[in-house]
Amino acid sequence: MYKYLKNILIAIDQFVNVLFGGYPDETISSRCGKKLEKKHCYLLCRFLHLLEKEHCKKSIEKDEGES
Repeated sequence: MYKYLKNILIAIDQFVNVLFGGYPDETISSRCGKKLEKKHCYLLCRFLHLLEKEHCKKSIEKDEGES
């Protein structure tokens, strides 16, 4: 059941990313992790850092979206 719920949350995450102009198979965390060095998505990554240390950086999918 846990894996099913996790997959649903990832699908929602990817869907929201697409709504904001991102690539369909990339999560918001991955997209923000790539933009973090340019100070984009700073607040979101800072919040996610409270839940998991370095979440945005760990979530980067190098084979998806723009680098």
